[in-house]
Amino acid sequence: MQNADQLLKQLEWTVIRRLDGMLQGDYRSLFRGAGLDLADLREYQHHDDVRHIDWNVTARLQVPHVRQFIEDREVNAWFVLDLSASVDFGSHDTRKRDVLAQFVGVLSRLMTRHGNKVGALLYSQQLDRVIPARSGRLHVLHLLHSLLAPAAPAKRPASAPAAGATNLGDLLHAALGHVKRRSLVFIVSDFISTPGWEKPLGQLAQRHEVIAVRLIDPAETSLPDIGMVTLQDPETGEQIWVDMHDKKFRIRFEELAAQREADLFGSLARTGVDALELATDTSLVNTIVQFARMRKQRARGAAGSTRPLKEAA
Repeated sequence: MQNADQLLKQLEWTVIRRLDGMLQGDYRSLFRGAGLDLADLREYQHHDDVRHIDWNVTARLQVPHVRQFIEDREVNAWFVLDLSASVDFGSHDTRKRDVLAQFVGVLSRLMTRHGNKVGALLYSQQLDRVIPARSGRLHVLHLLHSLLAPAAPAKRPASAPAAGATNLGDLLHAALGHVKRRSLVFIVSDFISTPGWEKPLGQLAQRHEVIAVRLIDPAETSLPDIGMVTLQDPETGEQIWVDMHDKKFRIRFEELAAQREADLFGSLARTGVDALELATDTSLVNTIVQFARMRKQRARGAAGSTRPLKEAA
């Protein structure tokens, strides 16, 4: 396993240098709209973002009003990181956790190079650590070291099971309590969780600019025809035998996976949160370039999309 310094050097040579050429210095498209201060109030117009409606003023004046913001030069970014057992899955050489670390390393280095601050909340089965928002390359190394270091076993009652399903709602509630100043917040997770995370995500999106970064592996949406295998739930440890020669089983699996996808992005759309999809078999560079284009469109007043961004064809 790479250490933090090796990983950051690799990312700086193989990813950030390519981004320098592809984005041609237009990194503001990555950060625009996050560091905002309230400037004024005005009446609502049909193209306005409904998340900027000031409901107190609207109720008092009986006319919808929206908050107008001015950009602050300094942006605070927070990475709200799901490090539960399911992100250790990868059907080939790359795990979802590897993609998570690469994404955090690239985005945090890009932001701190431009004088912005980054912080992180790390969660496994509970909130394990809060890393305050700071700037500088050493801080990025500290953040990556925290991601790559083996997690300490969580303290549980003796009668409690060794593992359990992730509760993403707990992590989002923690973010609500720790991220005070308006920030750009990346929720990086595979969103394999018990229900109930939509409400705290919506509350977080009302206070901050939130991007849901979904980690995915191809084997989670389509199964290969490889015969009898044992499948294990990485979070609960439950195992089952399945026959992947069974075409009906594979088709049913793909149908259920498609339904989970639709439910997930429907939930994100209802909370008004943009979605960025990071797959273990796609280019991180292309994905970040697409992300920058999306941010630029948002800055021009285009309506945000909650469809996942994937590698460019």
